[in-house]
Amino acid sequence: MTSGVSVGDSCRPVRIIVLGATGSIGQSLADLIERNPDKFDVVALVANQNAAALAKMAIKLKASYAVLANPEKHHELSEFLQGTGIKVSSGDAAVMESVELEAELVVGAIVGAAGLRPTMAAIKPGRRIALANKECLVCAGELFMARIRETGAELLPMDSEHNAIFQVFEADQAHQIEKVILTASGGPFRTFSIEEMANVSPQQALNHPNWEMGSRITIDSATMMNKGFEVIEASHLFPVEHDQLDVLVHPQSTIHGLVQYRDGSLLAQLGSPDMRTPIAHCLSFPRRMEVPVKRLDLAELGTLTFEAPDLMRFPALRLALEAMNSGDIASAALNAADEVAVEAFLSGRIGFLDIPAAIEAVLAELTTAGSMSAFASVDEVLDLDLEARRKTSEWIKSRCA
Repeated sequence: MTSGVSVGDSCRPVRIIVLGATGSIGQSLADLIERNPDKFDVVALVANQNAAALAKMAIKLKASYAVLANPEKHHELSEFLQGTGIKVSSGDAAVMESVELEAELVVGAIVGAAGLRPTMAAIKPGRRIALANKECLVCAGELFMARIRETGAELLPMDSEHNAIFQVFEADQAHQIEKVILTASGGPFRTFSIEEMANVSPQQALNHPNWEMGSRITIDSATMMNKGFEVIEASHLFPVEHDQLDVLVHPQSTIHGLVQYRDGSLLAQLGSPDMRTPIAHCLSFPRRMEVPVKRLDLAELGTLTFEAPDLMRFPALRLALEAMNSGDIASAALNAADEVAVEAFLSGRIGFLDIPAAIEAVLAELTTAGSMSAFASVDEVLDLDLEARRKTSEWIKSRCA
């Protein structure tokens, strides 16, 4: 790992920029920073359009800058922060300018493809990037990792499963690793038949048994597409072959990731399902910081269960694995189609099983059209993203008709 300022160093606080400050990751991160005010200097907080939440967080964390992507909310944010001394800016250019500010650590937690360009721009020599945005690796993994290698920046995975694997993955022993296993809760429909899933409502799908997350990621967990995305991310994060990546359904969400070594050792990271644990690991790495999460009592827990994923009942996971093997173009199309299809399901325009059906149809159409070539730039990623969204919207309209 590269050297850098971490929690516990006596010289000065870690300067931090947070992209996606008002989302669920940003809120958990803010809780940890507020508990350790002498350890962090919050340079900038960036959000999409929630001016009230951003202003409240900026004041609480004593941020220097507060930035909104939506320029229509600029006046509202300015009013909230009037007299605080916190600098206010808005618009896409302001978001890009925020990552140019001096900081040792940048948290990439903007949801969706919108996070790709600013997170890529944040990668600079000597910096740490704590990554929670899936699209950076799902849609542009090769470009993103090439940028990391070129700059020598340090990448820390913040998602719970990837962070768990990172904690037990012995990088200098990568050649001794047989398998990397990501665990999945199975979501609220783990035991449902295909016929039962055909009639589930958005409210049922949003009722995740273990985690509190945003609406899209909760639906993706219900279809198991989220686990597919995580496998794609892992293929870029860790030096293993695709066939060394596996998924194991583990309903208790106690074990978050495992690494199997050639000597038969199976190393696992366990913890309560609380995002503050992986966030804290990234904030303080390579040290540890105190986090007020529930401690595991294995005797009280009693039993941990496991099962193989059912790709017939959860075809979204199969589609993700196929996209990973096809490359970044297929993965980017998969992500875009999924986002549009999930939104259509949440608004009641299509059924739950229509989500993977729409994605499969769009991927097949793009493949037939010969659009699955390699990306050369972020602009090409975003162009493909728009094309896949358009085709998915067309499929949904024809389905509704």
